[in-house]
Parts: sequence; C-alpha cells; structure tokens
Amino acid sequence: MGAYFSEIFLGLKSLAIGLGITFREFFKPVVTVPYPYKTLKMCERYRGHIELVENEEGTPKCIACGMCQRACPSGCISLASKSVAYEVEVKGEMKTKKKKVLTKYDLNFTTCSLCGQCIESCNFDAIVFSKEYNLASSRKEDFHFDLLNRLKERNS
Repeated sequence: MGAYFSEIFLGLKSLAIGLGITFREFFKPVVTVPYPYKTLKMCERYRGHIELVENEEGTPKCIACGMCQRACPSGCISLASKSVAYEVEVKGEMKTKKKKVLTKYDLNFTTCSLCGQCIESCNFDAIVFSKEYNLASSRKEDFHFDLLNRLKERNS
C-alpha cells in the first residue's frame, strides 16, 4: 500500500516540476521566426550549394581548368569549355591569343557532400558556398543546377 502512494506522490512531483518549467518558459521571449514572412540571415560559415563568382565585367571568373571537377570526391561537378581566339596589342603589334571560355557548369546537388574540396582546389576563387537554404522539392531534377545560367540570372 505504501508503494502505491509513493508512486502517486512521485507522479504529482514530476507533474509539478514539468508545469513549473512550462510556466517559466511561457514568459520568455519567442525565439522562433514566422518563416514565410521573415527569414533569418545565415551565418558566415553556412555552407549551401556552390555558386560561381563573377569578375568586374559580370562574366564568371572560372577559366575552366577543371580542378574543381577533379577534386570533387562525389563526382557531382561537370563542366565544359570552348577555345576562343582574341587579339591583343603587344608593343604596337596585334597578336592572336587563345583562351578557354566556360560554356557549361553543372552541379548535381543530390550527390554533393558539401565537403568544400572544390572550393579549396580552385586557385582563382571562382566558386564559393552560397547562403541559399530554402531548397525544398519532391523532384530530383530540381537539385541539378546549371550554375552558369544562375550567374546570368543573378546579373540580369
């Protein structure tokens, strides 16, 4: 009979402790954000998917060397380039030079592990982690990013 009343007493004690905690938290300020109407500013070290960085002219800094593609352990980066000829004046004389121009930069975010190997291997600071965190979809195709088109859309 004593065990019965001790269990009731312990139950009432734990109920009182729980209600006390709830009562204290009730008067503290709210820490949640009403999401669709307000958003949080992401911290500096947040890692979203990668984004291309543009130079002063608005074109990508990427020179299509392929180091990011080779450094990626997940194999989620694919890029393509073409060779373009241009003329440069050197000591009053016009010379023809060639350079690579980025034509495609695709990221398969479904397999990306956000390790940062691609960013560390880029010697030209042409890619960075984005601060975009609102990536929700039920379709796998929505996580295949054409980063070159995203850069053009950001600039226009």
